[in-house]
Amino acid sequence: METKKNPNADLRKWSTPLFYFGLTCSLGICLTAFEWKSYPEGKLKEINSQTDIWEIPEVPISIQTPPPPPETAPPLVTEVPNEITIDPQDFNIDINMGEDVEIPTVVLPNSPPKDDKADEILDFTEVQATFKGGMEKWTAYLKENLTYPSQARRMGIEGVVLVRFVVNKDGSVQDAEVVRSLGGGCDEIALKVVANSPEWNPGKIGGNAVRSRKVIPIRFRLN
Repeated sequence: METKKNPNADLRKWSTPLFYFGLTCSLGICLTAFEWKSYPEGKLKEINSQTDIWEIPEVPISIQTPPPPPETAPPLVTEVPNEITIDPQDFNIDINMGEDVEIPTVVLPNSPPKDDKADEILDFTEVQATFKGGMEKWTAYLKENLTYPSQARRMGIEGVVLVRFVVNKDGSVQDAEVVRSLGGGCDEIALKVVANSPEWNPGKIGGNAVRSRKVIPIRFRLN
């Protein structure tokens, strides 16, 4: 079937030349606009040279003599006599001792000191150490004593500091250290709060109190 449309009336054959022609005109207009220079009308202002002369006063050089050293009195030397009278009866030492002489045994009046070994610190216990009063008391203690560092507030630092410490048999806290740091002064504040916390309930094994390690998170959050 033949096409009835006249090939000379097809406008698509001019689309490519017209496209390049328009692109060339656009680039020419852009280059002309960037390279166009305009000069202001009127005379330029003349800047006269500065005629003012600044007078710099001459400061006389002054030489200051150092003050004389303070007079110190000579040290007093006290003469001690070298002649000391020694009684021979005070020192009864026999150098030429025979092999048959029995040396007496020295008995101390007090028993010798015993080696006190510290109790073992356990990481896992049957009953874990807890804060006296529960988590509600611990949260109230943090609200009263935990302060947000000004440096961390200015830098927008927020997050969690993990503090590890030891709970003794009597519930006291010692050896607090930072396991995960946050920076901005938050680590020091978290250590101070944990080290100064009230007594805890110690961990237990078989109903007996033991020393145990505890890791607790201290959260810093900006309002």
